[in-house]
Amino acid sequence: MERTGPPARITGLLAAFTAALLAAGGLAASAPSAAAADADLARNGTFEAGLDGWSCTGGSGAVVSTPVHGGTSALKATPAGSDNAKCSQTVTVKPNSTYTLSAWVQGSYVYLGADGTGTTDVSTWTQSAGSWKQLTTTFRTGASTTSVSVYTHGWYGTPAYYADDLTLIGPGGDPVALPAVPAGLKAGTATASSVPLSWTAATGATGYNVYQGGAKVLSTTGTSATVTGLAASTAYSFQVTATNAAGESAKSAAVPATTKTAGSGGGGSTDLPAHALVGYLHSSFANGSGYTRMADVPDSWDVIDLAFGEPTSVTSGDIRFSLCPVAECPNVESAAEFKAAIKAKQAAGKKVLISIGGQNGQVQLATTAARDTFVSSVSKIIDEYGLDGLDIDFEGHSLSLNTGDTDFRSPTTPVVVNLISAVKTLKAKYGEKFVLTMAPETFFVQLGYQYYGSGPWGGQDPRAGAYLPVIHALRDDLTLLHVQDYNSGSIMGLDNQYHSMGGADFHIAMTDMLLTGFPVAGDQTKVFPGLRPDQVSIGLPASTQAGNGHTSPAEVTKALNCLTKKTDCGSYATHGTWSGLRGLMTWSINWDRFNNWEFSKNFDAYFGG
Repeated sequence: MERTGPPARITGLLAAFTAALLAAGGLAASAPSAAAADADLARNGTFEAGLDGWSCTGGSGAVVSTPVHGGTSALKATPAGSDNAKCSQTVTVKPNSTYTLSAWVQGSYVYLGADGTGTTDVSTWTQSAGSWKQLTTTFRTGASTTSVSVYTHGWYGTPAYYADDLTLIGPGGDPVALPAVPAGLKAGTATASSVPLSWTAATGATGYNVYQGGAKVLSTTGTSATVTGLAASTAYSFQVTATNAAGESAKSAAVPATTKTAGSGGGGSTDLPAHALVGYLHSSFANGSGYTRMADVPDSWDVIDLAFGEPTSVTSGDIRFSLCPVAECPNVESAAEFKAAIKAKQAAGKKVLISIGGQNGQVQLATTAARDTFVSSVSKIIDEYGLDGLDIDFEGHSLSLNTGDTDFRSPTTPVVVNLISAVKTLKAKYGEKFVLTMAPETFFVQLGYQYYGSGPWGGQDPRAGAYLPVIHALRDDLTLLHVQDYNSGSIMGLDNQYHSMGGADFHIAMTDMLLTGFPVAGDQTKVFPGLRPDQVSIGLPASTQAGNGHTSPAEVTKALNCLTKKTDCGSYATHGTWSGLRGLMTWSINWDRFNNWEFSKNFDAYFGG
């Protein structure tokens, strides 16, 4: 948790925009005459067959009947957030050959280009086209290039653009065969609402479709996927197909899977109550809220996070925890009294965790040595105090993504990969009852709907969405995710509108994203699957002094009503109703005590504590 200080802000988009314009300038060229054997290779470049053959990021594309350049249809694509409304298709070409790409466009900052040429990828653009304007560019394929991607796109924050009569003139490549049928489909450990699937790569495949009961439910470019939103205690049947430019393979053999009973959770299941109250206890430092002894924590609190375990240095991985010094906290208990109070809480069914990080505890596991030290030092704290598990509260610059690390499903950045490995080791060491929670800021999670890492052109804050690969890799071990819905800038929700902290609307929109899932950086091929409702709690400050974005009890109640009963939702339309939402988290128990226990009293009143 942040003790003080403003939230981070994303930067660099203007610089990326300027650089892209400079790089794109001057690429337009007049088209040479096509050879007699050349043909138009673009599939459905007139859009008379809808979007057949085209893929548009973030669902940004649609076919309209006006305006059109020719025929009766044209493409309309609308940028939103970090999605520039890129519509593309893969075309089979011949090596060492020249091609002319052309399209008629209308709108501001409309681009036309080709990727994967094997030589120099090309693009051209128009700054403003109030009426139809033709864009044309040429390229030559490399010695081993057999396919290219041709595309149009707009620019961030601009209105919709239109495209029509797109052609790619040049020699046709060898026909692409349908991909092989995927083999080895198997179902992993199901939860009450999800089933993980995996299969072996199919020859010739560029993507895969997953079918549930004969109906397509998702697409992916990898060889694994998790189907979410399922009913508890229900038998399902799944199949998978392979896709490429030639079309879709036959369906694989079906594999059955049955979801668990409601409340049974998954790999991260514990004996928490159906609705739990989570709070951080300032155990190692004092601030304006005063020191609260472990024995004085009321029974309302189901999970108590000890704040904080901190590293000896940013990159050491060596985590230390000690009670607040007497000089700073005159009423601090002895270590023996503290440990005895922990045991008493556990005997009453409460969970006590060590929280690592916080605002001042930057942790970067950049090496395997730091990873191993992290495991051993955290284990030592857990063993010494007899704790139930671990809370990861990495903030600031603890997590960021290296340039080129663009897929949350297969991260490559060492600080991310090593953290995942370390937590899995701790989980394996302590077993099924090990409690694992996380408390990221919205910048590291929900902002990933718009931005991920430094972005396709660089210049973005590399911390954007950086928690997503950690959450995803550990979702089967995760007990609770309670994102800090405070100290946050405005965040775009699934309604593509910005939401600001302090009221029910922010918590509704942010929590809906966690439970529904979302395409990362607007890429529909990289969808972060929603979490189970029993894995999600809403994080709030306990008082106005605890953090920016304090939410009144009445607004907290509205948020809970909307998410669990679909009432009091205001203008936001949630994508479901989740009566099993686990509960609330707050920074902090100390600040709640300072505020006459307003936060915990409201929780108890709502859930009947």
